[in-house]
Amino acid sequence: MTYAIIETGGKQIRVEPGRFYDIELLTNEPDEKVTIDAVLLVQHDGEVTIGQPLVTGATVEGTVMRHYRGRKVLVYKMKPKKKTRKKRGHRQEITRLMINSITLNGAVFATQGPTEEELPVAHDTSAEEVETAAE
Repeated sequence: MTYAIIETGGKQIRVEPGRFYDIELLTNEPDEKVTIDAVLLVQHDGEVTIGQPLVTGATVEGTVMRHYRGRKVLVYKMKPKKKTRKKRGHRQEITRLMINSITLNGAVFATQGPTEEELPVAHDTSAEEVETAAE
């Protein structure tokens, strides 16, 4: 299993190819490719590459799926016996990002979707098998 730890929006996130993640708002449009160079760690087949602070030559490529707003967070401030109350709400702007691939020094470690070995083998039914199954 291949994964990377990236930094975006002031947060560190563990990402894997073929999965989507909700991160802080990006300026890119939906269905647009994004390349993230702030990679802190890359793990591939037991080999761990740790950056100091970033891994040189490592990139994570993804596609922006959509932009939306998160759930409302209520902030309620009250001072007892003073008749002071403040109620405010906040909704964070979020971008849903699908991770396509993890690359280190030009070598693509993982891409989105199953490989050819993981795909099911198409079974070709011949006319003889159909006749024997009918009997």
